[in-house]
Amino acid sequence: MTITAVRRQEVIADNARAEGDTGSPEVQIAILTERIVNLTEHFKTHAKDNHSRRGLLLMVNKRRSLLAYLQKKDRARYTALIAKLGLRK
Repeated sequence: MTITAVRRQEVIADNARAEGDTGSPEVQIAILTERIVNLTEHFKTHAKDNHSRRGLLLMVNKRRSLLAYLQKKDRARYTALIAKLGLRK
């Protein structure tokens, strides 16, 4: 369900704007997307896991808020990120 430290570092490296960047909206959204994908796979076998489902909903809402912020601040970065992550087709 959680992502490994190695996978987290790969996601950060792929989406960082500069060396050592871990807090930019792009990185945060990419990490949340990875966690959401993992939890979605988890629910295919554990359909009644309602405690984890609540966490999933919180992550989806947090990602949506970060995407709205990025869209408001810099439309070009927003467009590039959703294309890269395959969101909002």
